[in-house]
Amino acid sequence: MSVNKLKALAVGLSLSLAMTAAVAQDFPQKPITLIVPVAAGGTTDIAGRILANQLKDVLGQMVIVENKPGASGGIGNSYVARANPDGYTLVLAYEGFNTGNPALTKSLPWDPVKSFTPIAEVIRGPHLVLVPKDSPIKDLKGLVEYAKANPGKLNYASSGVGSIQHLGAELLQLKTNTKMVHVPYGGAAPAMKDLLAGRIDLFITTPPTAMGHLKAGTLRALAITSQQRHPMLPDVPTTAEAGLPEFQLDAWFTVFGPANMPDAVVKKLTESMKTVITSPQFVKQMNEQGATASYRSPKEVADIVNVDLKKWADVVRAAGIKPE
Repeated sequence: MSVNKLKALAVGLSLSLAMTAAVAQDFPQKPITLIVPVAAGGTTDIAGRILANQLKDVLGQMVIVENKPGASGGIGNSYVARANPDGYTLVLAYEGFNTGNPALTKSLPWDPVKSFTPIAEVIRGPHLVLVPKDSPIKDLKGLVEYAKANPGKLNYASSGVGSIQHLGAELLQLKTNTKMVHVPYGGAAPAMKDLLAGRIDLFITTPPTAMGHLKAGTLRALAITSQQRHPMLPDVPTTAEAGLPEFQLDAWFTVFGPANMPDAVVKKLTESMKTVITSPQFVKQMNEQGATASYRSPKEVADIVNVDLKKWADVVRAAGIKPE
């Protein structure tokens, strides 16, 4: 290669690096839209709004939360997968929708790996096993005993096919050799509404959706699916304390953008979100909601997605659920 060509390549590389730096320095120049792919009122929505409120102070631009529920997160995910990969359209994704749905659906309009750019994990949440306040079921042991004696009689809610509420309940049935009926909703909030009304027998979901109802005594928590009791719910036993140590359930909530985002924009968003997620204020707010602030980098997020795709595919296969 001639000296002139080498010089031209060097100049081109320098210009490219300068442009990349300029993109990072100038971003963002307008409001960012954070898509929440479920109805308002659930854990994803609560976390998204708290994140957006604090992120605006770090980025210097508004972060607008927009709910796009439906198709078990598919409407919101599809919208972001098709968006311009400029960093102005993001999604707060939920583990079940992004790693459970691929095992349950023959053809998705988006790919859990190829359609998205990982930005940052935001929170993690254990799950509560919830029943209406007037339920005759008083504890986890009683739930298992009743379900075994009455196969197919109990119904359980979820925020959609492929959600962790759905897959977690399937895992519970596998662990206890029981059979219950799945009733999917468009989000945790509408599912909670029917649980409170007694139209649903059981709901396994993350604490933020239920905290207010538990404090008011309008719901009963049989157990929490973590290794330790939660400090905001000291009277709720762990699944191990309740006699089912093999039933552990933890869900991640992570921000993604469309595929092929500029590295400089990803870095700016990731660093800004890390600042928020690790701040004492955010940690405190998430703890009060019953969730845990949990920053993870794009590389860590990508690795977790691949692990969980296999994990939930194995559960779906073991449960005998056929993809539709």
